[in-house]
Amino acid sequence: MKNIIDKKTNLFIILGGIFLTNALLAELVGTKIFSLENTIGLPPAQISMLGDWVLDFNLTAGVVLWPVVFVTSDIINEYFGKQGVKKISYLTIIFIIYMFLIISVVSWLKPAQFWLDVNATDDEGNGFNINYAFNKVFLQGSRIIIGSLVAFLIGQLLDVYVFHKLRAITGSKKLWLRATGSTLISQLVDSFVVLFVAFYLLAAKDSKWSLIQVLSVGTINYTYKFIIAIIMTPTLYIIHSLIDKYLGKDKAHELMEDAASKSGSFF
Repeated sequence: MKNIIDKKTNLFIILGGIFLTNALLAELVGTKIFSLENTIGLPPAQISMLGDWVLDFNLTAGVVLWPVVFVTSDIINEYFGKQGVKKISYLTIIFIIYMFLIISVVSWLKPAQFWLDVNATDDEGNGFNINYAFNKVFLQGSRIIIGSLVAFLIGQLLDVYVFHKLRAITGSKKLWLRATGSTLISQLVDSFVVLFVAFYLLAAKDSKWSLIQVLSVGTINYTYKFIIAIIMTPTLYIIHSLIDKYLGKDKAHELMEDAASKSGSFF
């Protein structure tokens, strides 16, 4: 019995660590915007959206890591239910806030002159201020952080709710339906909430996006997430199989049934 409890605890620690690490990294690298088309050698998409907006797949680098977060969230949902997802989601929010508080404090520290001198030029000999670059890379506007955290929390709560509603219909079968279905629905909300909060609701008047722009950019972001969610579906079955072997099929099934029985409500 003790061995099973230890395995269950170890499993949650491993999954929680993967979830938390990738969520924190996604927030850090999310300041970089990359062109998906240029990265894979394609011409710009130039998609005509609502109004006069013509958009390409210019995405935050955080999207490279968020699929790992989505898959890990679904696995935690499967074996530990609503309480497991809520616990790791709340911890993630606390650690993201802590991370940006520390970055803010560190950016306030006065740089050592030799550090500025050693890094006074870039690889091509041009003038370079490494302290300015450090602050530009790591500091984000507070409204973006708030928008990201609000969208993340709403998305996670919605994901776990839809996941177990679908499980109540399908039983223990059709993992692909409840996992991918819940991700597609939760990310539909997440994709628009973060933009609405950061660039419409809390933005200064001179930098506020129109609702049309929020909807246009949100649609591009969601299209990418939709495609990735479908592509990542086989990964769920691979991880599911490894966990079943680790816990033992009977104990894994017992854990899933217990998680499902305690995860019916939204909150």
